[in-house]
Amino acid sequence: MPVSDCELTQMFEHVLRLSKVDATQSVAVLKSHYSDARTVRAAMDAAQRLGAKVYAVELPSFNHPRAMGNDMTAYCGDTALTGNIAAQRALEAADLIVDTMMLLHSPEQEQILKTGTRILLAVEPPEVLARMLPSEDDKVRVLAAEQMLKKARSIHVKSRAGSDFRAALGQYPSVTEYGFADEPGRWDHWPSGFLFSWPNEETAEGVLVLDIGDILLPFKTYTREKITLEIEKGFITGIHGGFEAEYLRDYMKYFNDPEVYGISHIGWGLQPRAQWTAMGLHDKNDGMCMDARAFYGNFLFSTGPNTEVGGTRKTPCHMDIPLRNCDVYLDDEAVVIAGDVVAPAASLAR
Repeated sequence: MPVSDCELTQMFEHVLRLSKVDATQSVAVLKSHYSDARTVRAAMDAAQRLGAKVYAVELPSFNHPRAMGNDMTAYCGDTALTGNIAAQRALEAADLIVDTMMLLHSPEQEQILKTGTRILLAVEPPEVLARMLPSEDDKVRVLAAEQMLKKARSIHVKSRAGSDFRAALGQYPSVTEYGFADEPGRWDHWPSGFLFSWPNEETAEGVLVLDIGDILLPFKTYTREKITLEIEKGFITGIHGGFEAEYLRDYMKYFNDPEVYGISHIGWGLQPRAQWTAMGLHDKNDGMCMDARAFYGNFLFSTGPNTEVGGTRKTPCHMDIPLRNCDVYLDDEAVVIAGDVVAPAASLAR
């Protein structure tokens, strides 16, 4: 059901409070012509009601000639901020940026975060923001799971569909998303509720099977047939199946870059208010489909870039692929069984 402007502003007040916005803070709202006008207005009104110094930075839209489709994650790297030093400095001057246009996976975002500026991405429809309004409990559960992930030195994923995937961990940090940006230099996304890390280089091995009903992003489609991915030394070496496997092979081949086949971040969903079924109720241009990335008990793996944590793979093709009904083990200790979170106890939904 539609969310009123009043309710949307109240929700932004809640999230900005969680993000430690008060009268001592400055808040920049980053927008473009395709930003949701209601979201922009609510973010600015809420920040003002909290006493913060508020300003907007508006940039023209940017479309890379090789990009396909309108999804904001379908082409990574260059953005409207690329090369615009004046705008970047204006954003770095803020304590918090509310990003309504999408800087994710850009070097400019990483440079801004290094100054201590916090960034909160908010590009989902207002109704999705309302259903997954973040709480302190979300943070507690995600951070509890992070303690296990940070200590783990291996991950093993299995499923009845045929997945059998292993990787070593520890080379790269763990990353959490719980819906608000409350620490200097933190990036987060409202809505969210999951965590991930990256495999050590050249250690990801095995098979990942996309079963019927799993999700391919940025295609925003549910698979209707099995797709089998063979993985060796950190890279996808084979994509097998029917039409959907052929489609995926052609899409990745289009970028003419061997690094698009690298296994990027891997982790699991912890947001019980995110729904596997929600994608089917939205138009493909409605945000990024964070329900798919965050739903409780998924195994989420991605392909492509890893520069945001110091890796060397800078490639424009980034896919997020949430799988259902998987078993996920850290150092042979189960954290997810058959798509249900089982550990640690503090990360379970209440």
